[in-house]
Amino acid sequence: MRSIRLLQLTTFVSTLDRFVMPPMLVTIAVDLGVPLSEVVRAASVYFLVYGLMQLVWGTVSDALGLVRTMRLTMLAAAVCTVAAAFVVSPLWLAVTRGLAGGFFGAAYPASLVYVGDTVPARERQPEIARLMVGTAMGIGLASVGAGLIAQLVSWRAAFLVTGVLSLALTVLLRRLPQPPMTRKGSSVVKAIAAVGKTRAAVFVLLMAFTEGVVLLGVLTLLPPAVEQSGATPAVAGAVTAVYGLAVFLMTRVIVTITHRFHPAVFIGVGATAAVLACALLAIEQNPVTTAVAAVLLGLAWTSMHSSLQTWATEVVPDARATMMSLFATALFAGSAVAAAAVAGLAEAGAYGTIFFLSAVLTIPLGLFGSVSRARWREP
Repeated sequence: MRSIRLLQLTTFVSTLDRFVMPPMLVTIAVDLGVPLSEVVRAASVYFLVYGLMQLVWGTVSDALGLVRTMRLTMLAAAVCTVAAAFVVSPLWLAVTRGLAGGFFGAAYPASLVYVGDTVPARERQPEIARLMVGTAMGIGLASVGAGLIAQLVSWRAAFLVTGVLSLALTVLLRRLPQPPMTRKGSSVVKAIAAVGKTRAAVFVLLMAFTEGVVLLGVLTLLPPAVEQSGATPAVAGAVTAVYGLAVFLMTRVIVTITHRFHPAVFIGVGATAAVLACALLAIEQNPVTTAVAAVLLGLAWTSMHSSLQTWATEVVPDARATMMSLFATALFAGSAVAAAAVAGLAEAGAYGTIFFLSAVLTIPLGLFGSVSRARWREP
C-alpha cells in the first residue's frame, strides 16, 4: 500500500507540473509582450519532448532500475522547472519547459511499468485507476493554484513551487522498493520490433495518439478559452479544476465497477462523454458550460484512458516497458501536434472551431477503440 501511495505522489507532482502552464498562457503572453500563439507553441514543446523521451527512459530504467531512474529524473526536472521561472523570452521558455517535460516524462510511465511488474494482470486496472487519484489532484491543484498565483503574485512563482516539490519527491522516493529488474540487458531494438510486429500494439499506439490530440489538446486550451469569454485567470483555473475533481470522483467509481464490465464498455462510455464535452465547448466557452464539459472530460479520461493504458500493459508482455514508453510517446506527441496545429486558431480566438474538430475526431476513436477491444483476446 505504501508503494501505491508513493506512486500516486509521483503522478501528482508530474501532473502538477504538466498542467501548471495552461491556466497561465494568457498571463505569460502579456507579461513577456508576445502573441499568445508563441506561448502556446512553447507549451507544445513540453508535450513533444515529454513524449519523445519515453523510449529513452524505458531503456534507462531497464539498466538503472525504475526507482533510481525516477529519482534522478525528478532531480533534473526540479532544476529545469526552477530555471523556467527566470526566463525572459518565449524561446527560453520553450527550452526550459521542454527540458522539464523531458525529465518529468520518466515519472508516470515508470509508475505504470512498476504496477505492471508488481501487480497481477487480473488486479491491474484498479491499481492503474488509483494512480489517477494523484493525476486528478495534480490537475486540480495546478488549475486553481496556477491561476491564483499568476493573478496575485506572478506566473514565475508557480514554476518555483513545482520545482521545489520535485526536489522533495526525489528524497521521498528513497522509500519505494525496487522491483526485480526482469528486463536488464534486453535489446531495445528487439523490443521495438516485438511491438511493431504486434497488430494490437500498433493499434493501441494509434489510439493513444488520437486520444492525446483530443483529450490533452482540449485540456491545454480550456483555460485560455474561458478567459476569452471574460473570466479572470483565477476563474479560468477554477473551472478547469472541476476536471481534476471529476477525475478524482470518477476514479473511485471506476475502481469499484471495473470488474463488472468489459473494458470495451469503458472506452465507449469515455468516448461518448468526450464527444458531448467537445460539442458543448464548440457552442459556448463560458464558465458554466466549460465546467459541465470539464466533468464530461473527467469521465472520458478515467473511463477511456485507464482502459487503453491497461490494454497497453497486456498486448506485448515481454516488451512491457518499451510498449508503455511508446504509449506515452504517442499520447503526448498527439497533444503536442494538436497544440501546435491549432495555435493560429487560438490566436484568432476560434476556439469553437477547435472544439468542433475535436468532437469529430473523437467519434472514430470511440468506435474503433471499443469494437477492437471487445474483439481482442490476450495471447
